[in-house]
Amino acid sequence: MFEVLTFVYENYDAGESCPEPAHLERKLTAVGFESDEIGEALTWLKGLDGAAHPSPLEPWLIQPQAGSIRIYPRHEQNHLGATVLGFLSFLETAGQMPAHMREVVIDRAMAAPGGPVSLDDLKIIVLMVYWRFGQEPDPLLLDELCDDSVERVAH
Repeated sequence: MFEVLTFVYENYDAGESCPEPAHLERKLTAVGFESDEIGEALTWLKGLDGAAHPSPLEPWLIQPQAGSIRIYPRHEQNHLGATVLGFLSFLETAGQMPAHMREVVIDRAMAAPGGPVSLDDLKIIVLMVYWRFGQEPDPLLLDELCDDSVERVAH
């Protein structure tokens, strides 16, 4: 699923250039993705759309108050894992992740199959949330999100 999301992020803008789900499904199939991966990714993207653009009649989230503290229940702690929770804390403390976007990232990470979520998968989720909100991450954050930690050389 994350390979499909990465393809969508790299090839489409969040707005007009991203095709409707049926057309996107045909395009992803033509590129060579498996149907189960495509289905998971499209379901995940539908959830992202709902979280990024909630209905005014059914708000998705009550906006967190300034200065509020996020408490993670046990099921979120188990699914996200310590590394992911630490990275989310880093993003928020560094001023790179507003509370409302953090909640969307957590929602989409909780919707990811398996668990705990890997840091690399979380980085894709963060990129997709920025993408869907039509925002470009800070260049240093973008570098961190796109960095391959496996090939990183310590100085």
